[in-house]
Amino acid sequence: MQSWRSLPRYLCLAYTLLLLLVCLHPFSGWTSPGESPLAFLTEPWQKYISLVDVYLNIAGFVPFGFMLAASIREGRKPGRVVLFVCAASFLLSFSIEFIQNWLPSRVSSNLDLATNFAGGFIGALAGVRWGRAFGQDGPLQRWRNRRIQPGHIGELGLLLIGLWWLSQLEPGGLLFGAGDLRSLFDLPAPLAFSARRYFVLEVAVVASSTLGVGLFTRRCMREPSVLFLLMVLLLGLGLRSLANYFFLSPEDVLAWATPGALRGLLLGVVLFVVASRLPRWGQHSLASLTLLVSTALVNLAPENPFIAVALGTGHEGHLLNFYGLTRLVTLAWPFFALTWLSAQAVVRRW
Repeated sequence: MQSWRSLPRYLCLAYTLLLLLVCLHPFSGWTSPGESPLAFLTEPWQKYISLVDVYLNIAGFVPFGFMLAASIREGRKPGRVVLFVCAASFLLSFSIEFIQNWLPSRVSSNLDLATNFAGGFIGALAGVRWGRAFGQDGPLQRWRNRRIQPGHIGELGLLLIGLWWLSQLEPGGLLFGAGDLRSLFDLPAPLAFSARRYFVLEVAVVASSTLGVGLFTRRCMREPSVLFLLMVLLLGLGLRSLANYFFLSPEDVLAWATPGALRGLLLGVVLFVVASRLPRWGQHSLASLTLLVSTALVNLAPENPFIAVALGTGHEGHLLNFYGLTRLVTLAWPFFALTWLSAQAVVRRW
């Protein structure tokens, strides 16, 4: 496989898995549908259609169509690429709707199938038109060759940065905090909530997470780029604000900007500037250590009752399902990052 084709393929595969997670969440309560699982194909459309759901169903399949078209467009006629992507979009959406028959919390719909197909078609057209950005001489590939570690290890690093951005769409935890295993095993918080204790742990979690993400990003790169590092952090803050807007309320857009979070963010940036002067092996070791420390602190931190109450009044439907996905990604991200750092140490030997 040519290295310049692998990035859109990785992105397409990752996005397909994310679609499955979103559409089949919460993977529980499986039961018999009580009728033919194909009955949804011929059912009439519901009388009242939510335009928000229609737009989300279309928008959700546009990236899939774009990435798939970008990964196969080289050397093929545009018409064949569009036909293949449309067929893949239909099969993926049909498989999702078919499986949803066994999930009582989900409803199979031929309208969802039609709008997903439309999104895949739009993405295919965009991929045929602009997918050359991922081509051998495209601007994204030139930037990747200049800035990012070579081979699959660099592409997987970029993918993990993208997943970290996705994890910031989870408003329930500490800023940049990830790896909270308590919900997975239904464990209570080991420490009771108090304002002072929460403040100290918030500063520690945000500072160690900022340092860990900064060093992880640095390990993905050939040469340091202050602009790219700033973009990673600033986009993370922007996505956290967006999550607050949707899952809390428009007035809570900057709810993450607490005194503890701001101090931790400043401390983490200062520590990163100091750590960036270490040799490569030192940066690598410190990245792993800080990710472990931040994950441990997240699991020690008490629950914030004010955030819990705000989330209890959040949105339903597609946004709620997406919220479940972001929680899953947030839980798993530091463990993926640590695995990647270990693999890089073996492949690149510092």
